[in-house]
Amino acid sequence: MVSSTQIHLRSRPTGWPTQDNFNTVRLDLPPLARNEVRVANEFVSVDPYMRGRMNDVESYIPPFSLDEAISGTAVGRVTGSTSDAFREGDAVLHFSGWSDVAQGPARGFTKISDLPGLNLSVYLGALGTTGLTAYVGLTRIAGLQKGETVFVSAAAGAVGSVAGQVARLLGARRVIGSAGSAHKVAALTGKYGFDAAFNYRVAPVRDQLPAAAPKGIDVYLDNVGGDHLEAAVDALNSGGRAALCDAISRYNSTGTPAGPDNLGQLITKNLTLEGFTVTRHQDLQPEFAARMVQWLTNGDVVFDETVVEGIDNTVRAFLAMMRGVNTGKMIVRM
Repeated sequence: MVSSTQIHLRSRPTGWPTQDNFNTVRLDLPPLARNEVRVANEFVSVDPYMRGRMNDVESYIPPFSLDEAISGTAVGRVTGSTSDAFREGDAVLHFSGWSDVAQGPARGFTKISDLPGLNLSVYLGALGTTGLTAYVGLTRIAGLQKGETVFVSAAAGAVGSVAGQVARLLGARRVIGSAGSAHKVAALTGKYGFDAAFNYRVAPVRDQLPAAAPKGIDVYLDNVGGDHLEAAVDALNSGGRAALCDAISRYNSTGTPAGPDNLGQLITKNLTLEGFTVTRHQDLQPEFAARMVQWLTNGDVVFDETVVEGIDNTVRAFLAMMRGVNTGKMIVRM
């Protein structure tokens, strides 16, 4: 008998989630049915959007069900298969999420290739949905042009750290980022190649962004919302574009957040603010993957991972990620 340790949503959080909102459950798995696959996960992803799915509200993706395993991206290797499409040892990506062993219909698993010198976890970060989010936001949503100035919020996170490097590779003249510690700011201007960066905890973003971008910005990739979006609207040049992919500053708010006080500038400066979810832009996946594999192979894009060990610590990793502890992608290694 094969068992699976899974993390279930026990109750819906009010404000910040706690360990009490989750249960760790160990289940015996049935024998494989026809055209099924069993996978030993190697890495599991924890992501900001998961917080929204813990609420029972209508959104672009259904909420998590109570007392069921939390779904999300994971990578691992096939340990059993009754499908002609998979053999033992195949590396796969799937959406069965927070568990050490996943099992289900073969159509729910996608084969992936081992890349020299890289763990399979790269498919959860730079080569995964987070990297694709950065690429979609900069190319399709914001329409980044060569010679433009780009501002990225939460720039030391999974999406932001990739976005700054991709912006440079796409021809940005100047790339600016915000982060929540001096260590992260140093990583932005050092390892990730940002031209300027600032710590948003030190002083208001509205004061620091103009100093970092004295000639304004043309493109803003928003991972935060709130004060960052407000400051970006001030700083955007005429015809500027903002791609809104996240608003982590609001996720655990129990009240009604105040909106930006300067939206009149959308009219006077002919600005465009467009929100997006990456799931609606999967047609860009082949183009993105081809370019990102080349960038990773050449060393043009580098990345960090903050790794937490063990399925039992998945909730701890998620809560730490929500508080900005991670640099780069937060993942759980089995």
